[in-house]
Amino acid sequence: MALVPYNEESIAPVHKPQRQFEFLGHQLTIRQDWSRLGVAAVVWDAAVVLCEYLTQHPHLVAGRQVLELGAGTGLAGMVAALAGGSVTVTERAEALEHLREAVVSNMENSGHGIVIKELDWTHDHSDFPPVYDVILGADIIYVEETFPDLLRTLLHFTKPATNVILSCKIRYERDRKFLSMMKDFFTVRKIFFDSPRDIHLYSAIRKT
Repeated sequence: MALVPYNEESIAPVHKPQRQFEFLGHQLTIRQDWSRLGVAAVVWDAAVVLCEYLTQHPHLVAGRQVLELGAGTGLAGMVAALAGGSVTVTERAEALEHLREAVVSNMENSGHGIVIKELDWTHDHSDFPPVYDVILGADIIYVEETFPDLLRTLLHFTKPATNVILSCKIRYERDRKFLSMMKDFFTVRKIFFDSPRDIHLYSAIRKT
């Protein structure tokens, strides 16, 4: 049997052991662990596009209190911090240590502190005050069963002026269902579309 030489370029990005990015003059190295943690431990295109958008529009987060929901590897939160935001990144308990490792290894000597907190959308959030100006979410609206809890979480954390920025790959019609659910409580508009990667960015402001 012939041996096939190992070629990392032939591996799907989500299955690579690590990926490297450069944003705002900083090198960020993200270790991925698809086999153990699945979707929470890899970098998705939606996160990369959101990071690119934030580097082009840093005023959206600079000097603001920023919360990232379903942060996964924390890439978007780290870029928001590099752009001048005061950032809190959140994840479920089982993915929190991987998130912590990514943030600490990349940001420890950057001069930009990031708060890392556990957040389960199904739990009560009364001990987690809604003090945020911006909420970020990258590829967090793909599981329909989570939609009611995610919407409840967004309603808890938003004030009338809070800007919710969602970066989404619309894979199924059900993904549009969440955007429709949001429109009962938020004014939602598309702010960017990355055609090559099929990523939509939306901004949502709470209705008064």
